[in-house]
Amino acid sequence: MGMEYFGNKLKAVRKAKKLTQAQFAKALGVSSSIIAAYEQGKNFPSVSILIEICKTLGVSSDYLLGLSDEISIKLSGLSEEEAQAFLQLIGLFEINRDNNSC
Repeated sequence: MGMEYFGNKLKAVRKAKKLTQAQFAKALGVSSSIIAAYEQGKNFPSVSILIEICKTLGVSSDYLLGLSDEISIKLSGLSEEEAQAFLQLIGLFEINRDNNSC
C-alpha cells in the first residue's frame, strides 16, 4: 500500500465528511495544493500532519494507511437518526459483501 492508496482513502473520507480541499486544508493549516498532492499520491504528510488529518476526519491512521479494513468514524456529530441510518447502511454493505464472497 503506497502513497496512491493513502491518497485515495484520504480523498474518499474527506468527501464523505463533505469537506472541500480548501476547507480541509484550512483546518489543517496547510495549502489546498498540499491536500491535492496528498490525494494524488504525489506527497505524503509528516507524522504531525497525519495525526491532525486523523483527528480532523475522525479516522485512524491504520485505516488511511491500509493497515486496517475497519474505519472508525466519530458519530458524535450526527443526530441519533443519522447515526442509526449510517450503521444500518454499514450492515447492508457487510451482508452484500458476504453474499458476494460465496
